[in-house]
Parts: sequence; structure tokens; C-alpha cells
Amino acid sequence: MALHSTAFCFTGAVSSYSHSSVKLSTHPTIKASSPLPRLNVRVKALPGDGLSETKETRESPLVVCFGEMLIDFVPTVSGLSLAESPAFKKAPGGAPANVAVGIARLGGSSAFIGKVGADEFGYMLADILKENNVNGAGMRFDPGARTALAFVTLRSDGEREFMFYRNPSADMLLQEAELDLSLITKAKIFHYGSISLITEPCKSAHIAAAKAAKDAGVVLSYDPNLRLPLWPSADKAREGILSIWETADIIKISEEEISFLTQGEDPYDDAVVYKLFHANLKLLLVTEGPDGCRYYTKDFSGRVQGLKVEAVDATGAGDAFVAGILSQLSTDFSLLQKEDQLRDALRFANACGALTVMERGAIPALPTREAVLNAIHAPVS
Repeated sequence: MALHSTAFCFTGAVSSYSHSSVKLSTHPTIKASSPLPRLNVRVKALPGDGLSETKETRESPLVVCFGEMLIDFVPTVSGLSLAESPAFKKAPGGAPANVAVGIARLGGSSAFIGKVGADEFGYMLADILKENNVNGAGMRFDPGARTALAFVTLRSDGEREFMFYRNPSADMLLQEAELDLSLITKAKIFHYGSISLITEPCKSAHIAAAKAAKDAGVVLSYDPNLRLPLWPSADKAREGILSIWETADIIKISEEEISFLTQGEDPYDDAVVYKLFHANLKLLLVTEGPDGCRYYTKDFSGRVQGLKVEAVDATGAGDAFVAGILSQLSTDFSLLQKEDQLRDALRFANACGALTVMERGAIPALPTREAVLNAIHAPVS
């Protein structure tokens, strides 16, 4: 099979595309981050861990993640080009799969829906889901296409560039008829990205899955996870990402993605961010790497500081953040109306992201709940 590679730098240029978004009539004042002595985070109790178990955590609300799962090849030495790298570490990845494993590592209940090749890498990925207690009933295997591969270049600061091998890869070939709708409709949260919107038949499968979830009253969570070279053009990427924007209840974006979606406007300007806030949105999160995150609801907004750590590899940090916040929201959606508790949950999510950048690879670096709580109470230096 012919393999096609593309390179991606996460600080990509912005192309023009006009988009009219819903603006709020009033902009809540940003609330600055301030440290709290204790965090009121909801986590699933395990025997002997000293944490009280609530009715919500005993029920383990299910978060279903839809999209791609692949193999990342991460260089063993940072600061070199792909050609210069002496060796690569094989690491399972793919944003939706990272989130699913991240939630399970934190003690939550998660499932993954997607497609991999009927090959050694595909079977390895299925085993990894099983080993991490992720429900893999929705995973499918394609005998005619390979599992996707991504080679990652690590800059000296831990940021990344990607080169993908997929033309087509199995994740692109998931069909609507292969969806496990019973798994989707019993979820509390249905999480997805935008890569699954790029080509058919996966695009139709994605839209059908999201509709089934929405019709069943499931909360929709969206992380666009921009990978520009995988799209036919920048305009097509922007159009595709925004095509499902207003169906989401929760959206997580990065500073770079704000600039891309708003044609280069200032991602630190609240007025710019509110251009992306639609009428039915419950929570908009903006990640800022080591600086933490910003949050926007209809009633309040603010910033929560991140943990300062030594970054080795930023791959999967945003997914770990998403896993952290979804693991909290799945047990208590009232956080969306309680700012102080939401801020606690976001401190937890920030710590998840921070710990992930300290190791190479995405899934191998995702933290446990105990590690996150330890980091919060005794920040890593």
C-alpha cells in the first residue's frame, strides 16, 4: 500500500475564511487564578485509598470517545529533525483514544469507538485499551488498510511537529453501519475531534454517531485538535471544524486554534474568544500550555494557572487536560454553575496536562489520579 506523509507544525499560518458566530450580549469579567489550600475534585474511590465514594462515582458515568487511534513514533533525542533523530520510541496515541485512556487512568469509566488495521499495530492498540480498562467494544479492524502512523519531531522546548502516514489508514474507513449505537446512547459524555471529519466514510459515521448521542441526551464534548496538513486546504479545515461547532456542549481549544478559526485575531482578547461562543454552549475552555487555561460560560469566566514542570514531550498534554475535566464533569455537571468548584476541577485538569509533558509519548505518559493529587498538593518543580 502506498503511504502518504505530511508535515505539521503547531504554529501554522492562518488562512482567510469568514464565519459568523454567536456573540454573548455581555462578557463576564475574567477572574484571575489564585491558589486554594484544598481542591474539591470528584474522583472515583478505590478500596483502601481513603477517598469517600459518592453515589455518582459508584455509578461510574461513561465517557465515550470517538475517532482515531494510531502509533506515534517519538524521537529519543529532542531538538533534532526527523532525519537527524537516531531512534524513535513507539507510543500509542490518537487524541480521542488518549482521552479515553486518560479518563480510565483517573479512575473513570470510558470507551473508545474507532477503527484500526487488522495488523500487529492495530492488535497492540486494542490490547492497550484493554490493559487500561477502556471499553473497546466499539473498536473495529480493517483487513484492507493499515493502522495510522505519526512521526513526531520534538523541539528543545518539548513542542512538536508531525509527519503522518495515512493514505488511507484504517481510522479513515470507519462506516456508519459499524457504529455501536448502544454504547454511544448510554454514555454521559460523547467526546470527539475533527480529524474524523476529513474524509468519507468516517465523516458520515462521525456525524451519525454525534446525532445519536445528541438525540439520546448525551453531552457532546469537542476538541478540534487541528492537524492542518491532513486537510485538503486551510479553508477546508476551518470549514470542517466549524461545521459541527454549534452542536457541541463543551469545547476545548488552544490559543493557536483560536487564531486559526478567527483569521489571525488575538487569542488573548476575550472579545475574540466570545466570537466562538455559541448560544447553546455550556463551557468553552482555552488551553495555554504551561500557563494553564481560561474558561468561559454564559455566567462567568476566568483563568486558572498551570503547574510549572520541565517539558520533555508535549504530545498528549491537551488530551490529558480533557480527560481531567471530563472525568470531573461526568460525575457532576453542576460544576458548570459553581465557579469555585469548576476552578478546582480545572486545576486538576491542568495538573493532568502538566504531568503528561514530563515523559515521552501520549498514552505512556498519562497520569493516574494519585499522581495528579500528589502534584497538586506538592507541585512538581
